[in-house]
Amino acid sequence: MLKVFNTMTRQKETFEPITPGVVNMYVCGPTVYNYIHIGNARSAIAFDTIRRYFEYRGYQVKYISNFTDVDDKMIKQAKKLGITVPELGDRFIKAFKEDTAALNIEPATANPRATEHIPEIISFVEDLIDKGYAYPVDGDVYYRAHKFAHYGELSHQNLDELEEGASQHTNDEETARKEDPVDFALWKGAKPGEISWPSPWGAGRPGWHIECSVMSTHYLGDTFDIHGGGEDLTFPHHENEIAQSEAKTGKTFVHYWLHNGFVTVGDENEKMSKSLGNFVTVHDLLKTVDPQTLRFFMATTQYRRPIQYSQRNLDTAARNLERLQTAYNNMGYRLKDAEDGNDPKVEQETRQIIADYNDAMDDDFNVQNGVAEVHDLARLGNVYAERPVVFSGTLTFIRQTLADLLSVFGVKLAEAATLDDDRIQALIDERLAARKNRNFERSDEIREQLKNQGIILEDTPQGTRWRKGN
Repeated sequence: MLKVFNTMTRQKETFEPITPGVVNMYVCGPTVYNYIHIGNARSAIAFDTIRRYFEYRGYQVKYISNFTDVDDKMIKQAKKLGITVPELGDRFIKAFKEDTAALNIEPATANPRATEHIPEIISFVEDLIDKGYAYPVDGDVYYRAHKFAHYGELSHQNLDELEEGASQHTNDEETARKEDPVDFALWKGAKPGEISWPSPWGAGRPGWHIECSVMSTHYLGDTFDIHGGGEDLTFPHHENEIAQSEAKTGKTFVHYWLHNGFVTVGDENEKMSKSLGNFVTVHDLLKTVDPQTLRFFMATTQYRRPIQYSQRNLDTAARNLERLQTAYNNMGYRLKDAEDGNDPKVEQETRQIIADYNDAMDDDFNVQNGVAEVHDLARLGNVYAERPVVFSGTLTFIRQTLADLLSVFGVKLAEAATLDDDRIQALIDERLAARKNRNFERSDEIREQLKNQGIILEDTPQGTRWRKGN
């Protein structure tokens, strides 16, 4: 029975989709004014892993993740680079797709852009004005937060406290336009030279929060199963989405709210963000770090927990991933001399590991416990592969299970290079002859030569194996 931690109720709840066998989920995507940093990638990887687990369990997943392609940051950055806002959006949407593809993040069912939904956004705002939840002022339109009875429930904050905080972070000019400091913008009137669209309130552009309300309900309906994003979006972004959407439709907006933890850096575990200037972009990181290692590093920390980014932790992930790849290769190597048939006892042990893995992942996607089961499976495969007699059916079963369980984490195990490479095989044969003749100097030379070419030799009772090292 799969359970998820719902931010709204602050407890784990049994997951029951609106439509049996189908999961509709919306995950807030990036504002596309720069390359994504690994804090952004953490959210994308966390929810891709959740999506993959649903799919592994047999669900059909409709996964929507948006691009915010117009806002203050984009206007400022486009001006700085001397290009238009749409050109800036195109550039970094392309970069986002390249970086996430390298991290083996499945493409979303749809990636709507805010600027593609301007007429719907305007219509949505008009409805809120008609219902008394919003009011226009001098080309802007604001939402009356106090009118929505449940405002603050997702972030578990008192509206009076929010009002006090808002009054301290709003400039005097904006405060003068608002009925209440906690009210937030649905539509922003354009300043001279800014990108804008015509509206009943004058030329302008949408506020940030209204975009996601419009795009999520456009693709998933008035009520859907899961809304995800980083924990920093709980307030005000997701709180405002609920207020807007439920005021318009009169229906529950989302059944389960899931939020991922931050990426931290340094001894003080400082949150990584562009505003703090301590971020590392995925674009730069992938020049020196294997994408599979970065994916494995992030996907194997439970999504609600913070991730401490460090070279040491990356190195640990690389070693653990290499052990799993080696186990996969070991079993593949033994297939060449395996006998036909199966070992029921070992296959039952494998099925028990699968059950334990499923139980771990059913507990709010507890990937730490899940990957522990994967390592147990790799150990089982290694031990079995060392037996004098092995069966092909059992080796194939363990090996395919290892690949299937790791695919949930977005990791692809590679097939070892085959021994029909004449150059490598000739060196291995020469080394074996040198060892037989007790010419250990030459044997060591060949091992080192192959190592320098990225080939690792493993001497086993069944013969010399080789694999490509990292």
